[in-house]
Amino acid sequence: MGVPFEALIPYGIIVAMFGVTGIGLSATKYLGNEGKAARWNRDTWDKVMMERDLRITGTLRGQYGGVEAPKGFEVSNPWKVEKRIF
Repeated sequence: MGVPFEALIPYGIIVAMFGVTGIGLSATKYLGNEGKAARWNRDTWDKVMMERDLRITGTLRGQYGGVEAPKGFEVSNPWKVEKRIF
């Protein structure tokens, strides 16, 4: 006894939905990383550099190739000054 073709339609829909969600996830990752490969295994140094890139270029993935810092970066220091009480 063969399988009626009507039983294959739901399986086709399920496979298509898995494909749609997979493509959607990869597109979201691609657009979120500005077309670059996703970062993995980030340590403290990477996070500090990402913060610096954000302050220089405005995006976490952007990098600045100039020799000197852009205008306004000299006052964009993330370190907080500690007041010492003597």
